[in-house]
Amino acid sequence: MDKKNLIRVSKRLSRHLRHAPGDIGITLTSDGWVEVDTLLAALRSHGLRITRAELDEVVEGNDKRRFAFDDDGLRIRASQGHSVDVDLALPAATPPGVLYHGTVSRFLGTIFHEGLRPMKRHAVHLSANVETARTVGGRRGVPVVLLVDARGMTAAGHEFQVSANGVWLTAAVPPEFLRRLDEAVVPQQ
Repeated sequence: MDKKNLIRVSKRLSRHLRHAPGDIGITLTSDGWVEVDTLLAALRSHGLRITRAELDEVVEGNDKRRFAFDDDGLRIRASQGHSVDVDLALPAATPPGVLYHGTVSRFLGTIFHEGLRPMKRHAVHLSANVETARTVGGRRGVPVVLLVDARGMTAAGHEFQVSANGVWLTAAVPPEFLRRLDEAVVPQQ
């Protein structure tokens, strides 16, 4: 599958495995899974004919590893980012001392007043490295990278989880735990 089609299929999978499963007539389990055969049949009946091998290629070739198969390879789900009601049942995890969040300058006033909120998703998404945060922020314009004091949040009782693809998740990030990366001294990990 060429890169253009890989991206097209990945976006379609994101839509239906994270936000709108009902649009193609599938139902996710409470923890976000759907049978691969059910998904492929639903996609086919809605104009996207892909084979299991092509689905495997999309899952393996997605640079953000947005999707995962279960241990048997019979079910698939999005790794995180759902707006539909699912519980991924991720265990609590201890984050590194610092995490990062990519955004753009037009949101900074609200962020530094209210903190980071999940908006339409179930959790705030954070990155373990600056490059990923910069890429995420760059989707909406010139990126601004925020440093998140994950160590301080943990000490204050905030919980974190990490998804199968390495995205750190938390319910919210209060403003007192945020600094612009270009204005912050990065603490040692």
